[in-house]
Amino acid sequence: MATSHAIREQSYYVLASLLGGPQHGYGIIKETMRLTHGDVRLAPGTLYGAIDRLIDGGLLENDREEIVEGRVRRYIRLTELGRSTVLAEAMRMEMAARLVLDRLVPATLN
Repeated sequence: MATSHAIREQSYYVLASLLGGPQHGYGIIKETMRLTHGDVRLAPGTLYGAIDRLIDGGLLENDREEIVEGRVRRYIRLTELGRSTVLAEAMRMEMAARLVLDRLVPATLN
């Protein structure tokens, strides 16, 4: 996945939620809700589909597994490519927002 192209919204939030370190699936869902103040809720099917695509694209990798209550909990972490991709996407969105805000804000002050 090239860093010069926009990424899917759910992929952006998955990558952003992992900036603080490795997480398991439910941890990613909770962190995304925390970061977006509850505005974005990733369904498990959406999350795991995004994780698989991001691993295939080299943006995420498995960190470790542990057994919790008899179930395997898989932790995922960002790769360097994942970190640079989410940063590039954040900068692209900031520039796109700035294009609009710079044109609208001065017009409303007159």
